[in-house]
Formats: sequence, structure tokens, C-alpha cells
Amino acid sequence: MNLKHPFNKNPGGTYIMASYKVEICGVNTAKLPILKEEEKDALFVRIKQGDLQARETYIKGNLRLVLSVIKRFSGNHENVDDLFQIGCIGLIKSIDNFDPTMGVKFSTYAVPMIIGEIRRYLRDNNSIRVSRSLRDTAYKAIHAKEVLSHTSTREPTLDEIAQEAGLSKEEIVFALDAIQSPISLYDPVYTDGGDTLYVMDQISDKKNREDNWVEELSLNDALDHLGERENYILKLRFFEGKTQMEVAEEIHISQAQVSRLEKSALKSIRHYLSL
Repeated sequence: MNLKHPFNKNPGGTYIMASYKVEICGVNTAKLPILKEEEKDALFVRIKQGDLQARETYIKGNLRLVLSVIKRFSGNHENVDDLFQIGCIGLIKSIDNFDPTMGVKFSTYAVPMIIGEIRRYLRDNNSIRVSRSLRDTAYKAIHAKEVLSHTSTREPTLDEIAQEAGLSKEEIVFALDAIQSPISLYDPVYTDGGDTLYVMDQISDKKNREDNWVEELSLNDALDHLGERENYILKLRFFEGKTQMEVAEEIHISQAQVSRLEKSALKSIRHYLSL
């Protein structure tokens, strides 16, 4: 994407900044045409009659729709030119499949189609490899959702999508979860006055939380209050994962004795930690 900030010289000799010129795929977005509703209707009649020139004019007149959609994907770190081209494919598909008798505006119909096309592109180019069968299941569910969305004014439920796609709810949830694009811990979530909140700020470290290491300190302290043999038995059992029989063989006592010493040691630890 090329950004040019031209300055024009006015008759008084000073400079004024002209309007921003943004080029995407060689298209000057500042000069994109805007079609009136009556022009759209007239063009669409000609499109249905097979007029290719009218189709091209209609595509150019709706490229601003694609621009508005790709702004939503600015955080994906994808090439803007690529997203614009994929969005144009979604726009063309929308034009080819739009039925004016549905009673909805073209933009209402086209935006979900453009978004869906871009999302499919992002999923297929995901750095995490997902099996073809999972992707097919996910796309089937997404298509079913799009079909249901066009026939209803509300968001379809998971049960309705599953019934339309002929899949189980579990299959749909698993497949859709598998194709989600990965995010960075340093992706911004919210910005307010220069203080940016990142993804990592909303994730807690369950392994190294303060209450965990405090409990670990207390446990180590309790173990130190045990006798040497009881301490050793618990470490073999719960830190090295050995069975009572293996512990018995290592310290040369019976398995029954290991069991009694273990129970006694655990009781002492519980008592110490409850104080």
C-alpha cells in the first residue's frame, strides 16, 4: 500500500495539503466512484441481462465496501493488498449471487460475504496446520450459518447450524476452534490515553501464582518437620512417583510398613498445615 501526501501551491505562494492519496493494488481509493441507489438498481438490471460493462461499473462502485471491511482485519498483520484482492473476490461473488427480490440492500448482503472470503483466506494461510477434514467441517458450518442468516433476522443458534449442516454440535465447536487464527501475547486489546492493554495482561499464570508458591513453601516446611524416613518415603512416593512396593524394596521394609508410615506422615502434614 502506497501513501502519498502531496502539497499544492496556492496563488498566494503558501502550500496547502491536498487530500490523502491511498493506493491499494494500484487503485487510487480517493477517486473511487460512489453509486446512487437508482444507479445501482439500473446497473443490476443490465447485469442480469449479461452486460459485462455494467458488471464492471457495479464492482468499481462498491469497492469502498471492501475497504471498510478490510479495516476490521488491520490487526492480522496481513498484506493490505492481499486482503483487498480477496475482499474483491467476495464482492464479485456477492454480485453474482445477489437476488434483488430478497428485499435487502446489496451492502447488507455483500458485507458478510466479503468478510467470509477474507476469513477463509486467513484460515487457509494459517501458520498452524489443520487437517483438511477439520477445515471442511468448519467451512460447512460457516456456510450453514450464512444460509440461515440470510433467511432470518436473528443470529442462528448452534443447534440450528448443526441441523442445517448435518453435523453434531461437538463436531462444529471442535472444528471452528481448530481453525481460529493464533494471536500474539503482545496484540493490543484496548488503548486509553497511551496506556495499552495487551493480551498477556489478561492471562494469569496458574503455575507460578503467589498463592501456589506460598503453599509450596508451607509444604516444604511441613516435610522438614517429619522424621528422616517418613520424609524420604513421601518424596519417593509423590515426587518420584514410585509405588509402595518399589519404596519398600528400596528402603528394605515391608509394603505394609510403608503404607503405615505414609499415612502417619500425611496425617502429620495435614495437622501442621491446619495450624
